[in-house]
Amino acid sequence: MKGFPILAALAALLLLPAVAQAQAPDTAAIAAQQAAMGRLSAMRGTWRGTAVTQIQGKEERVTHTERVGTFLDGTVTLVEGKAYADDGSVPFHAFAVISYDAATRTYWMTSHAQGRTGRFELKLSDTGYVWEIPAGPATIRYTATLSGKSWVEVGDYIAPGQPPRRFFTMELTRLGDTSWPEAGGVAPR
Repeated sequence: MKGFPILAALAALLLLPAVAQAQAPDTAAIAAQQAAMGRLSAMRGTWRGTAVTQIQGKEERVTHTERVGTFLDGTVTLVEGKAYADDGSVPFHAFAVISYDAATRTYWMTSHAQGRTGRFELKLSDTGYVWEIPAGPATIRYTATLSGKSWVEVGDYIAPGQPPRRFFTMELTRLGDTSWPEAGGVAPR
């Protein structure tokens, strides 16, 4: 047992280069992530408009806002959605992180809303994106179209053997740029 500490120290020294390399930035992955987030640049900024939800024959209309910015040197996109009722209350508030896996060339959105969290594949198109939530045998599909200062997103409930049922429509107008979330970080001194 006298030699065990020496062997352990030697093993640790041999592993140091591998551990140090594991902490080194993957510059190729960072460049791929930054380029991928560039495809979402039309979303960046602050937005306001209306959102209409129809559930069980009841319609709810709210003023809806979005703010979208990049973080970690442009390798992820953060999205905050917030809705306001006429009385000033906030019936909906959500936060999402959109990332890009350079190894699989896949966009992912991790969403936090209404006490629920999920990770969903985000499929980009020439005009926007689509993402889906599995709902038992059905699917909830959100489709967004961005054009200039317009962001329209719709939600459809898709059940087997039935036509899609639209339950959500959001129509926003771009208000301007934002420095969120990069601005306002803690200073080094």
